[in-house]
Amino acid sequence: MKNRENTIFGIHPILEALNSELVIDKLFIQKESSNTKIQEIETICETSDVTINYVPIEKLNRLTKGNHQGVVAISSPIPFHSLEGLIEKIIQEKENPLFLILDQLSDVRNFGAIIRTAECTGVDAIIIQKKGGAPVTGDTIKTSAGAIFKIPICKVDHIKDAIFYLKASDIITIAATEKTNETIYDLSLNKPLAIIMGSEGKGVSKSVLNIVDYKAALPLLGEINSLNVSVACGALLYEVLRQRNL
Repeated sequence: MKNRENTIFGIHPILEALNSELVIDKLFIQKESSNTKIQEIETICETSDVTINYVPIEKLNRLTKGNHQGVVAISSPIPFHSLEGLIEKIIQEKENPLFLILDQLSDVRNFGAIIRTAECTGVDAIIIQKKGGAPVTGDTIKTSAGAIFKIPICKVDHIKDAIFYLKASDIITIAATEKTNETIYDLSLNKPLAIIMGSEGKGVSKSVLNIVDYKAALPLLGEINSLNVSVACGALLYEVLRQRNL
């Protein structure tokens, strides 16, 4: 694994990390482990926001060359924020808040590039899902050019729950997808918004598309039928910025 400075392995080091102020981003436990100390780690995680991924031993061997004892953790260099508290705070402070939701984005460099653009375009917070998304690594930080330390990031159990909460708070939700005839230029964006970007391979999930307020595409005039997600995100966010500064 490249960013080994973020990797903690072994039962006792991980127990120490969980009982400290260190933020654990992801925890990987060997499938069908019967070690009582690992069960102790699981119990601690049940009362925290740490997501457990049960994986075969081959996965753990790829994550670290050390004696992992059936458990590997990835620490995060940043804290994660509570969704409800942060949204309420931002809504009270801003007339037209702008949120960005990343639905299962998996590439850490795309993640970093999007964070950088989000900070430059005035996004108030980024929302990601606990499971399945890109972790915060050294590559994420480097690609973000440090912007990751300037914009709050929320982790949620389910993207759909976050969207429902935003909609209940009068935030308009717009999913970026090619599965629509409406473009981002057809929409009025000078209002409280949440933009949803999908994963590199599948885009925004169908279940999310079914609940958003609007779906919007970017015009594609060439033979290639898709853009890199970080490029598409930049185009969408700058259209929001353009409309709000007319």
